[in-house]
Amino acid sequence: MKYRAFFDEIETIVVEDELAKFLGVNDDGVIEFSYADIVKTAGHSCGTVAGAYLIAREGLKALYKEGLPQRGEIKVELKKAPRDDNAGVIAAVISTITGATESYGFGGIPGGKFNRRDLLFFEADIDTAVRLTRLDTNESVGINYMPKKVVDPMKILMSAISEDATQEDKESFPDRFQEMVETVFNNADTVIEIK
Repeated sequence: MKYRAFFDEIETIVVEDELAKFLGVNDDGVIEFSYADIVKTAGHSCGTVAGAYLIAREGLKALYKEGLPQRGEIKVELKKAPRDDNAGVIAAVISTITGATESYGFGGIPGGKFNRRDLLFFEADIDTAVRLTRLDTNESVGINYMPKKVVDPMKILMSAISEDATQEDKESFPDRFQEMVETVFNNADTVIEIK
């Protein structure tokens, strides 16, 4: 897959997954997710996918400090319903990284170990857009994503699909759109708020 060069400059997310180790995926259970990996899963790169990646990356850093996040041991709550403002897309990205699912995930081995179900919740009564909670310590962090502090994704989209869009607007759209995504990543400290 040929993708935008800036994808390679984005800090990866490294987690430890005891299930992966148990099943012999690798020796240590350590899994590294790049933004390109998440783009393949989502099927596209946009402000929402970038934001979800940043929510997971920065939220897990705050939650685990210097330690490796434990994939499958994290509860994920979203304030919105799946169809509201692309919350479903955000959940899918975070689910890929954390392993948390609703009812459709891996149910664990006999005895219940490695269960991934019932760890992802929508319409949660929380004060931030997303909350991540460690199952081992019950510590939580809330995360907000505010892309409009640096970009307006909808304005860029509309510039290519509105009736007033010129041929040049349409042809330059893919480059302008991915420049917007890169701007989001370059301003992670501005667009992500941890509480």
